[in-house]
Amino acid sequence: MSWKNLHSQGKVDPHTTSKAELDDLRAAIERNLADASIPKLSADNRFGIAYQAALLSAKMAIACAGYRVKGQGAHQTTFEALKLALGNSVIPAATYLNRCRRMRNEMTYDSEGVVSRADAEELLKKAKSLHKIVENWIAKHHPAVA
Repeated sequence: MSWKNLHSQGKVDPHTTSKAELDDLRAAIERNLADASIPKLSADNRFGIAYQAALLSAKMAIACAGYRVKGQGAHQTTFEALKLALGNSVIPAATYLNRCRRMRNEMTYDSEGVVSRADAEELLKKAKSLHKIVENWIAKHHPAVA
């Protein structure tokens, strides 16, 4: 998969990001990570909020790479594009997040109780890790918007 392929399939468009856009995403990510850390929330809600934080972190990387995901299947495309933005080192995280995407879909559209507290904790840990990876990558490769 390449940016050119994703663009020709109508899954991404070129996009120029800004520090203001990224700062808005950072604020949402920090809020979501804090909310997902609340132990009294249900596992489903903690998982969903942590998932959203990870999705927004991926969106930051993609925006810095010069694209915006669009269209049906945007979450799946986001995790595919994350690999293009950050490279091979993020493949395990992107693969894990894609599995979480399927769990989230089942939880959201089919039934509750799909995820355990351990699932929510693991996703929260991975979301925090991804956010650090993305911020470090931005600082190194796109310091103007860091």
